Amino acid sequence: MTLTLLEQALVEEATKKSGLIWVEGSAPARGLWHAWVDGAAHLLGDGPGEQPFPGLADGGTAEVTVRSKDKGGRLVAWSAAVRELPPGGEEWQAAVAELKGKRLNAPDSDAMTERWARECRLVRLTPVAVHAELPGSSLAAHPLPTSATTRRPVPAALPKLLLKRKKRR
Repeated sequence: MTLTLLEQALVEEATKKSGLIWVEGSAPARGLWHAWVDGAAHLLGDGPGEQPFPGLADGGTAEVTVRSKDKGGRLVAWSAAVRELPPGGEEWQAAVAELKGKRLNAPDSDAMTERWARECRLVRLTPVAVHAELPGSSLAAHPLPTSATTRRPVPAALPKLLLKRKKRR
């Protein structure tokens, strides 16, 4: 299936402007950072200290949902062909150059690309179809299991301490 020019423009513009896309392969959907290069979204991860994206296999398909950066509403959903890029190739170099600028808080910004080539996967998601219909449900899902914890309850004395500070001013 080929995308129309309008569909291509919609997918490209929405995905470029969104800092995060929701990708669902054979595993539940995950929010992933990405870079748009040469007509496709590129994801880097599955290595130590990088984002995991289980369920994205080379030659498979994925469903991508793009949300608005400011309001969080769904802008467009599209199906993608998944292709893993081998390290060092021309496509890999172009995608990594773009991803490098978007990677925040990297522990080793000097040797980051070498580490990515050794330990990570770079996946290209090429749009193949746009889903124009609205979903029948909210698409809300339970959060994925994680080792992260929430904050503990506020200590009982904290409200009193905060009130004393306001009175001193």
